[in-house]
Amino acid sequence: MSTLCLVLALLLAACVVHHTRRELGWRRRWEGVAKAIGMRTRDADQLPEQAAALYHSRQQAEEQAGQRKVFETLLDEISQGLVLVDGHLRMRYTNQTLKKLLHLADTRPGRPLIEVVRDHQIIGLVQDAVAGKKHATRRIQMLPSDVGAGTDLGGRHFLVEAAPLPSTSGSGAWIMIQDVTEAAMTEQIRRDFVANASHELRTPLTLINGYIEMLQEDAAKAPASMKRGLDVMEKHGKRIARIIEDMLAISRLEDSSTPLKLEPFNMRACAQDAADHLAPMLEGRDARVEFDFPKDGGKLAGDRFYWDQIFTNLIENSLKENINRTALVVRVSGQWYDGHCVIKVSDNGIGIPAHDLPFVFKRFYRGHKHHSSASQVKGTGLGLSIVKRAVEAHGGSVELTSTPGVETTFTMRVPLKRE
Repeated sequence: MSTLCLVLALLLAACVVHHTRRELGWRRRWEGVAKAIGMRTRDADQLPEQAAALYHSRQQAEEQAGQRKVFETLLDEISQGLVLVDGHLRMRYTNQTLKKLLHLADTRPGRPLIEVVRDHQIIGLVQDAVAGKKHATRRIQMLPSDVGAGTDLGGRHFLVEAAPLPSTSGSGAWIMIQDVTEAAMTEQIRRDFVANASHELRTPLTLINGYIEMLQEDAAKAPASMKRGLDVMEKHGKRIARIIEDMLAISRLEDSSTPLKLEPFNMRACAQDAADHLAPMLEGRDARVEFDFPKDGGKLAGDRFYWDQIFTNLIENSLKENINRTALVVRVSGQWYDGHCVIKVSDNGIGIPAHDLPFVFKRFYRGHKHHSSASQVKGTGLGLSIVKRAVEAHGGSVELTSTPGVETTFTMRVPLKRE
């Protein structure tokens, strides 16, 4: 063992000597270079450390460049076009998808965004997002491009999102653009089909219902089974007619080319007319409709036709869903503030389960009610959908809150048009 230790010690000493000589050799070379260029010895001693720092910085720069390349490759694979702009809305980065979506040839950094996208709708959205410091989303239809701007994208639909960049990334914003033209065309085809089919079905159904009423008038001596059959036909014929009318109403609300007929009207009178129309549903029941409006009834510049449907659907919904409820009170109220009004329709019925609340405004959605019977004709499932779209068409919003067994309230907030 002593011989082995001696050999190892000699090898270690040789390595130290060799390393020392090598370091001295490099130092002499540095000193020679320093003297040749007139550098002081103290500065020459710092050259190795500076060279090592430069080498480390270069490695970090190469790693960052590699990471940036990976991120850019990933961003080029997504289906949305991505743009980063600075505080002056000049482009900092664009992915390849944007070039394909907008058919762009030149997207070099530093160019103004308006010169690239050539659509003021997108510029306005980005400016609103930056000014408000919030996320903004808008579905836009591209306008016809200028002559010489490249491929014309006029008529195509894009979903555009924009938001300010984090403060750590400097001023500016990111913009995400997605082509939704096919989805928009499919939705338009669906709306056209619903509107056309409903319109074509309404006329023959009116004739059928008319003949059913005529047969009922002449069925005084007919067998009881025939009378029951005619009654069932009448009931379901009216239900189909109601579905058609509701589908036509939704189609008109979704058609942006059909503007609302905005005229001032009395809201309390509108709600009272809806309640009077539903008076037969109150006969023989322990139920009543109450109103709480300002002394003048409350004025609103809106489309009276749709507000008739709003109040009718909400009051009727309360009466139908609480068919066996005693001491039922449906309360319609309105409060006017500076710039907006709040309309509420509430009842003290059985309420709506929490798991149904997110879906009640969807078309044809009907919650599973424990009180419904086989003999009761269910609603169309379109009433609340019409309410939501009609309120939104007036620039407002509708909210639903419900405590089962205590109270269910529809709250509508509608802006007031300043005269």
